[in-house]
Amino acid sequence: MRGVGWRYPAILITVVVLVAVLVLHAAGAAGVGRWVATAYVAVFVVWTLAGMVRDVLRGHVGLDVLAVVAMVATLAVGEYIASLIIVLMLSGGEALEDFAGRRAQRDLTALLDRSPRVAHVVVHPHAPDVDELQDVAVDDVVPGDVLLVRPAEVVPVDGVLLSDVASFDESSLTGESMPVTRTAGGEVLSGAVNGTRAVRMRAIRRSADSQYQQIVALVREAQGSRAPVVRLADRFAVPFTAVSLVLAGTAWALSGDPTRFAEVLVLATPCPLLIAAPVAFLGGLSRAAKAGVIMKGGVVLESLARVRSACFDKTGTLTQGRPDLVEVRPAAGFDADELLRLAASAEQYSAHVLADGIRRAARARGLELLPAEEASEVATNGVTARIAGRTVVVGKPAYIAALAPGLSPAAVEPGQAAAYVAVDGRFAGALILADAARPEAARVIGWLREHGVARIVMLTGDARPTAEAIAAQVGIADVHAELLPPEKVHLAAQLRPRPTLMVGDGVNDAPVLAASDIGIAMGAQGATAAGDAADAVIVVDSLAPVADAVAIGRHTLTVALTAIWIGIGLSVGLMVVAMTGVIPAVAGALVQELVDLTTILYALRALSGPAARLMPDRPAAEPVPAAVR
Repeated sequence: MRGVGWRYPAILITVVVLVAVLVLHAAGAAGVGRWVATAYVAVFVVWTLAGMVRDVLRGHVGLDVLAVVAMVATLAVGEYIASLIIVLMLSGGEALEDFAGRRAQRDLTALLDRSPRVAHVVVHPHAPDVDELQDVAVDDVVPGDVLLVRPAEVVPVDGVLLSDVASFDESSLTGESMPVTRTAGGEVLSGAVNGTRAVRMRAIRRSADSQYQQIVALVREAQGSRAPVVRLADRFAVPFTAVSLVLAGTAWALSGDPTRFAEVLVLATPCPLLIAAPVAFLGGLSRAAKAGVIMKGGVVLESLARVRSACFDKTGTLTQGRPDLVEVRPAAGFDADELLRLAASAEQYSAHVLADGIRRAARARGLELLPAEEASEVATNGVTARIAGRTVVVGKPAYIAALAPGLSPAAVEPGQAAAYVAVDGRFAGALILADAARPEAARVIGWLREHGVARIVMLTGDARPTAEAIAAQVGIADVHAELLPPEKVHLAAQLRPRPTLMVGDGVNDAPVLAASDIGIAMGAQGATAAGDAADAVIVVDSLAPVADAVAIGRHTLTVALTAIWIGIGLSVGLMVVAMTGVIPAVAGALVQELVDLTTILYALRALSGPAARLMPDRPAAEPVPAAVR
C-alpha cells in the first residue's frame, strides 16, 4: 500500500484473485476459493503490519490498525469476498490519491517541466554578425558568457539584453499575461519565454543563482513536504479506532453474532483520513503557486491560516524599492539637463540604491550617458568619475561638502532623499528622489486587518520621518524605525498575538524572516538571501499575493478539516446503521469505497475558492524614499 512499485501491481493482483475466487465460488468450489482468499489477504496483512512497525519506529502512529482488524475480522467470520474488497479498496484508494495528488500539484510540476537545460553560448561574442554557437548545460554557463536565445525558447539564466529590443513572455515569473518589451541594457530573467526574434544576452548570474532556478528549488522543497494537518489526521487515529472498535464490539455483544463485528468494521477503514488531507494541501500549494507564491510546504499553509500578527519591512516591500527622480535643483551656473546627464553618467559606476533612479530619469529625458575615463566609488558615501575631461562626484552632503565648498542642503519632504553633485570642485546642485508606496499596499493592510490580523507593524532600518510617512499612507500606526537586523528579530519575537507573519525583501531581512513564525520574501527582484530564509517567496512584483496567501491558507485548512470530518461522520453513521445488521459485509466494503471517493472529491475543492478581495485603492499619496543617502 505504501510503495508506488507495489501499489499498482497490488490492484491488478487483487482483481485477479477476486475474480478467481468468484469463479471458484460459482463453480461449487467455495472451500478452495476461501483458502485462496485467506492466503492472499494474510500476505497483505503481514505486509501492512510490517509497514506499521516501520512507522511506529519512526514515531508515527497511523490508522492502518483499523484496516488490519477489518481484514482479519472478515476472514474470521467467513466473509472472505468482503476481505478481498477491503484489500482492493485500500490499494485502489492510494492509486486514487496519486491521481488526485497529480491533479492538485499540476501548477507546481509545470514549473519543473519548463526548466531550461541547455544554453547556446556564442563562441565569438565580439562578432555581431557571426553566430557560431556551442550548446552547453545550463549549469555550465558563467557570468559574462554571451548567449543566443532562439524564438520561443526559455531564457536559461538571468542576463542583460544585448539586442536592441526584444519581447518576452514573463507570465510564469510575474503572472503578467501580456508580453513585455525589453531594450538593450535591460535585465532579462531566466524562465521568461523569448518572442519571435532570436536575441543576444550576456549572462550575469549562474543558473543556481538565477530567478527561475530559485523558484524551481522552492517547488521541489514544497513537493517533498508533509503538511501538519496530515499529522493532525493521524492524531484522529486513536479516538477513531477506539470508537470503531467499541461500536463493533457492542454490535457483537448485543447480537451474539461475531459476523456483526466484521460488518461494522468494514465501514471503519481509514482512507478518508489518510488521503483527503494530503490531497487538500497539495491543492492549496498548487493554487498558491498559480497566485505567485511558492511555499515551502503545507506547514506554511496551516500557519498562514492561523496568522494573527503581521510585520512589514518598508523598502522594497511596502514601497516599490525603486526611487524615482522627482526634481532636479541645479546650482547657479548649471543647467538642469546638464546636471542630470553628468550625474547619471557617473552613476553608471555606482551600485547605490539611488543610482538606478538617476540613470532611469536621464534616459527617460533622452539624455545620452557618457563613458568615464576612470571611476571609483566610496561605499555609502558616493561615486567619483572622470567624464569628458570633467571630474564629477555624486554622493552624500558631507562627502560633497568636503570636496566642493558652498554646498546648500536641499529642503526635502519626509520620505524624500537628495543626491548631491559636484563638478570640478564646484557644488553643481541636488537631485531629489522618492520611492513611492506600492499602490496595492494600503489595500493589503486593510484586508489583513479586516480578516482577523489583530496587530500590524512596520519594522525598518530607515529614518523615522521616512518610515512614518509611508506608514501613514498604507494604514500602519505601529512603526519601529532605525532598526538593526538583530533588533528586528527581537521585536518580531516579542510580538503578540501569534502566529506572526513577516514580509521583507533584502539581505538585512533574512534573519527576521527566518526567526518569524511565517516569513514571506519579496523575490521578484531576485533577493536570494531573503528567499532562502523565508517560508514562502512571492515571485511577482506585487504585495497583493500576501493577502492571497493568507486567504488560500485559510480555505485549504478549512477544506482539509472538513474532508476529514465528512469521512469520519459518514463512517460512524454507517457503522451505527451496520450495527443493526442491515448492511452485509460485502455491501459495506463497497459503500466505504464511495465514502473514500466523496472525501477525495471534496478535498480537491482546495484547488479553487475565494481569493482575497482587496478594497479599492486609496487616493494617491506622496512618494516615499527607499533610503536616505
